[in-house]
This record gives sequence, structure tokens and C-alpha cells, in this order.
Amino acid sequence: MADSKAPGSRFAFIDWTRGLAGIVMLQGHTFDSFARPDLRSQGPFIWSQFLGGLPPAIFLFLTGMTFAFLMDGQEKRQASAGERVIAALKRSRYLFLIAFLFRIQLFVFGYPTSPASELLRVDILNCMGMAMLIFAPMAVFSTYERIKLCMVLGIFVAGVAPIISMLDLSGIPAPLRNYFVPSYKYFAFFPWAAFLAFGMAGGSALRKVNRDDLSRAMLWTLGFGMVLIMGARYASNLPHSIYPKSDFWLNSPGLILIKTGIVLIILAVAYVWVHFLGLDRWSLCRQLGTTSLLVYWVHIEIVYGRWLGSWKNALSVPQIVVFTVLLLGLLTLLSLGRTRLKPVGAFFRAASLPQPKSASGD
Repeated sequence: MADSKAPGSRFAFIDWTRGLAGIVMLQGHTFDSFARPDLRSQGPFIWSQFLGGLPPAIFLFLTGMTFAFLMDGQEKRQASAGERVIAALKRSRYLFLIAFLFRIQLFVFGYPTSPASELLRVDILNCMGMAMLIFAPMAVFSTYERIKLCMVLGIFVAGVAPIISMLDLSGIPAPLRNYFVPSYKYFAFFPWAAFLAFGMAGGSALRKVNRDDLSRAMLWTLGFGMVLIMGARYASNLPHSIYPKSDFWLNSPGLILIKTGIVLIILAVAYVWVHFLGLDRWSLCRQLGTTSLLVYWVHIEIVYGRWLGSWKNALSVPQIVVFTVLLLGLLTLLSLGRTRLKPVGAFFRAASLPQPKSASGD
């Protein structure tokens, strides 16, 4: 059994989960960018994209957990209500800064073929920043209160998403509208922010669990995740709906709850993997999880940038698999270098995709 009492190892399974999401995301992006058109209706591509739709939910949920860790830490330091909210807003500001730097870098590297509209694209980092901005007032509540309030917030965001889709919001400027209206092209607040709210509830609950009770809590997490999946799937298959119009793959509350249940199951499995199979000293998933922002940033440029333009929409399935493995190896080396170069690593130490200090159980 691994030494779960080692410094910073209590929540090592969160890093592991984040790293696993990064690997799944990587294969989804490589298939999306390099698969030949005739392969896009076949099994390997379909499964790749189906699995590739889960990592954003995982990243948002884990970001919500670490956001809750920040708020809990402020509460334990007996910071005032104003100081707590300001700390939360600073985390949101950081995410927005990283998001816009990311878009600017992609635009500059793609110039002159990259459209200027991409500078305002609402990507997952933008969604995180907006969700944190709106949920920052949760910092004024106690950790116990935050568990209940964030559960309600998550259900509200998921439940309102189909209604937002039905509203005529064409009068709102597109750069702002894209932040809130469900879309297949963007990570809008509705419904994606629900994952962050649920993560805040989960992170708050985790902070109230004693070390000795953590295994039992993760067992309950596993069971709750299964029940959530079955219940949401059953409700989604009912012949009647409270919504006049709803798109399951775009704005369905059922899909949000199903994905949330999957995230909870993955977290429970990750906990067992890390703390009971002797793998919390080093593993590929945990290594990538501690540097996930860097991995995300670099792989997007390589996969979707202009560098490998002749390979776009031109590779077979075996070729894509080989490329994915090689890219994964390169990113692992980059990740290892980042953890050993403190000045470089400081830039990528974030409150979102990477592992913040507060998530290590301090």
C-alpha cells in the first residue's frame, strides 16, 4: 500500500484524474485533427470523439474542487467576507488572463491565416474564468453551507440551459452571447458551468472529511455516481419532458448529470488506484495532471496549429495511434522538465487545469 500519509498525497488522486482526462483529451484531438474524412463515420473515430467529450467535464469539475479548496482555506485563515471574495475573483482573473494569452498565442502563430474572431473564442479556460467570476460570492458562506448552495447552483445551471437555448438573444453582441448561450462551438456558461458548481460542492465536502474516513467517503462517491447515472439516464428516456424543446447532446440536464456521475466514479477509481495499489509515488497520469495547463497549451498548438498541416485529415487509424503515443511521450518529457524547472513552472502554476497548492491537502 502506498504511503497515503506522505506530504501532499492525500488528494493525489485528483492529479491522477486530471492526468487521465488529459490523455483522453489528447487522443480525441488527434483523431479530430488528423483522421481521413472516410474514417469519420467508423467505429474508432466515433468512440474517440465520444470519449473525448468527457475531459472538459472532468477539468471543470476538478477546477470547481480546487476553487472550493481556496475558499475553505480562506475561511480557516479567518479572512473577512470581502477578502474571501477578492481571493476568488483573483483566481477568476488569472483564468481569464491565461485564456486570452492562449488565444493570442494561437492567433500569432497562425497569422495570417488565423481569423481575428478566434481571439474572442469562448474556450474551456474562458468558461472557467466566467464561472469563477459568477460563483465568487460563494466564498462568503461557510464550507458546510457551500456544499448545499453549490449543489443547487449546479442543478439550476443545468436545468435552465434548455430554456436559455429557446430565448431569442440575437440582440446581445455575439462575443458576450457566446459566453452564456449553449453551443456546439463554444464552452458556454449554460450548461458547462454546472460541472464547476458540482465540483465546488464536492471539493467542499471533501475538505470536511477526516483522513481516516476518506476511503469510506470515496466508496459513497462511487455509489452516488452510479445512482446519478442510472437516475439521469432513466429520466432522459422518459417519453415526456418539462421542456418544449431540448437537445440531449447540447443542453440536456440529463447529460450533465450522467457526466457528473461518470466523473465521480472516475474519482473513486483514481483514489483506489493511487492509495491502495502502491502507485502514488509516480505515474504517468499523475505527472501529466500536475502540469495539465502546460500539456493542454502545447498539444493544442501541435495538433491544431499549422506545423503539421500536410497531415491534417490525411492519416489512417494506425498512423494516428502512433502519432498520439509519440506526442504523449514528448509531452511527458516536457511535463517532467517543467516540474524540475521552478522558474518556468511558476508561470504555469494555476488555479484551473494544473494542481494548485491548496489541493494537496495543506
